[in-house]
Amino acid sequence: MKNRIAVLLSFALLFAFTLSLSAKDGSWKGWISDAKCGAGGAKAEHRECALKCAEGGQQLVLVTADKKVHALDNQELAKEHAGHEVTVHGTADAKGDIKVSTIDMGK
Repeated sequence: MKNRIAVLLSFALLFAFTLSLSAKDGSWKGWISDAKCGAGGAKAEHRECALKCAEGGQQLVLVTADKKVHALDNQELAKEHAGHEVTVHGTADAKGDIKVSTIDMGK
């Protein structure tokens, strides 16, 4: 019985370690848009539409230059930068969703 518990504990620790490796700290440049418009909303002129969609329940996202769309966990901070070109700092999971630590305005 003790061996089984030790083996299960070892697998649990290995799984937790693997999950921690899949998270990636970094920074990503792009535009804050809404999930409905995605890459089509990656421009300053889209700000009001993105905010309206956010009020209607759409999630604000980061759209990078290669047209990848990343979900952002901090929607309040994203609202401050809707329609802006920004650099998002944080941790991305395996799906590319970003746990935001800060958002800086682009140049």
